[in-house]
Amino acid sequence: MFDDAGDGAHVLTVSELTAEIKHLVETAFPAVWVRGEVSDFSRPSSGHCYFAVKDEGAQIRAVIWRGTATRLRFDLADGLEVICRGHLDVYAPRGSYQLVVDEIEPAGVGALELALRRLRDKLAAEGLFDPAHKQPLPRVPRTIAVVTSPTGAAVRDFLQVLSRRWRNVRVIVVPVRVQGEGAAAEIAAAIAQVNALATEVDCLVVTRGGGSLEDLWAFNEEAVVRAIFASRIPVVSAVGHEIDVTLSDLVADVRALTPSEAAERVVPSVEEVTASVRQLQRRLAGALKLRSTSARSRYEALAAHRVFRRPLERVHQLAQRLDELALRSDRAGDGRVGDARRRAERLGMALDALSPLAVLQRGYTLTEQSDTGRLVRRVGELAVGDEITTRLRDGTALSRVERVDADA
Repeated sequence: MFDDAGDGAHVLTVSELTAEIKHLVETAFPAVWVRGEVSDFSRPSSGHCYFAVKDEGAQIRAVIWRGTATRLRFDLADGLEVICRGHLDVYAPRGSYQLVVDEIEPAGVGALELALRRLRDKLAAEGLFDPAHKQPLPRVPRTIAVVTSPTGAAVRDFLQVLSRRWRNVRVIVVPVRVQGEGAAAEIAAAIAQVNALATEVDCLVVTRGGGSLEDLWAFNEEAVVRAIFASRIPVVSAVGHEIDVTLSDLVADVRALTPSEAAERVVPSVEEVTASVRQLQRRLAGALKLRSTSARSRYEALAAHRVFRRPLERVHQLAQRLDELALRSDRAGDGRVGDARRRAERLGMALDALSPLAVLQRGYTLTEQSDTGRLVRRVGELAVGDEITTRLRDGTALSRVERVDADA
């Protein structure tokens, strides 16, 4: 081993060199103001904030310790342009440097975030995010198409949850790039391809794992959003983590927070279906038992009814009633006939008393003009020579008037 180089220079250890660099950097930049766009932001359970501040040509890692982060008056997020004041710190174990932020303020919206907002407003004005266009998912799909990277964790998580929940489903994986140049065109083309398949597809899932705003940008491209909107097949979007929201999520029929949740949304759980079927079986058996008990009770009530124990009793009662009515009718008829007979006799007697023939029986006569048959009531109706007919009790006599004498 040697301590000095051949030319007399002192040989430094890595730790010594890093210490000198640390001293120089931290001494030269005890306080610095930096402007840039936030990228790859994260905030673990420790409460510290880790991210990168970047512009078109470079980026620097930055950290906000929890004590400072608790005093932030706004939410940090990817794409947000900020102005930071802090100092440089060299992290010796990794030989890297970072900006330790003491103060941070938003400087405006980053380029990607601004582009995203403008496109979102444009598509919203066209109605692409309108809930009225959302299609319901099939309850039990037979075929599902998944547009994603075939090597990513998203497809593995999706298939693992899917196989655990419901095995009786066919899955078609349509491989695409999910980030980088050309990824959006591939995703849009894959969605159109699935819609054009001869095989009937019941549900289409567009998914990938988490990442920065730049990583997920393909799912904010207008071509992908319009392809999802034009899909006749219901689309589930599961892009990124729970906090990530892309335009694909907004236009899709259903948004899932993660690929695993997408699997839970598209198929039922076999345990839940089995429990539901068993509950329906119990309800059906209970309903049938209740109806059977009710029917038996009604049958027994009907069987105990008097009409079934003595079915002819009512007939006999009605027959007896009919006989009574017939008897009453006969009696009433006989009484009315007797009354009518007696009344007729009285009328006959009265008529006989008023009849002229009865007068003849007492010795009186009736005189009629022979030619007209008119009853002669006064002598003034007769003239000498008239022929008259006299009606007696037992016959008639024909006479000729010889003289007419009127009473004075």
